[in-house]
Amino acid sequence: MAQSFLQRAVKRTIDVTASCFGICATLPLVAAVGAAVKLDSEGPVLYRSPRVGKGGRIFDLYKLRSMKVTPPDAGPQVTAGTDDRITRVGRVLRKTKIDELPQLFNVLKGEISLVGPRPEAPKYVAKFPSEYEKILSVKPGLSDRATLEFLGEEELLAGAADPEKTYVEEILPRKIAHYLRYVENPSLAEDAAIIVETLGRIAERAAKSILGRPEQ
Repeated sequence: MAQSFLQRAVKRTIDVTASCFGICATLPLVAAVGAAVKLDSEGPVLYRSPRVGKGGRIFDLYKLRSMKVTPPDAGPQVTAGTDDRITRVGRVLRKTKIDELPQLFNVLKGEISLVGPRPEAPKYVAKFPSEYEKILSVKPGLSDRATLEFLGEEELLAGAADPEKTYVEEILPRKIAHYLRYVENPSLAEDAAIIVETLGRIAERAAKSILGRPEQ
């Protein structure tokens, strides 16, 4: 079931309002973390990752850089928690999800929404063409039910002999199932529930990381 014009208008209004507030509220934190990223390792503060958006359009997803600068083909596009490309500061950023704060600019620009299927790298979208033809009929998002299920994805991949194969064959199909359910049943109430749960889960992870407690 496609979203109505009113649903799309309300959703965009929420996206713009929330992203403007979020950018202003987190700007001091992002600036401080950006300085730490720069001091910790060579390279830019921001990392731009090509992703496939609505209608198959490619855009750059923004993140605070959490990995060493390497050639584009120097490793898989999925990251296990034990990946030695991750910097010292990067481990904290990825654990707390602070590295994803710049994606609020993607929301403000209209490339993604607060809630929607997470945008995927082109190489992985190409492996599931029929499914993504449906998924890409809506704007991708910062969070969704798949994000919540796999909030500890890097820890799961850390135990895999081949993280990329595990991602493509086991994790991504489960994510796609969530994406398709979202596309078929759009709901502003569900969006609100996902936003609240995402904020709560991230706050919990951040607290555990700061206190040095292991994930359950």
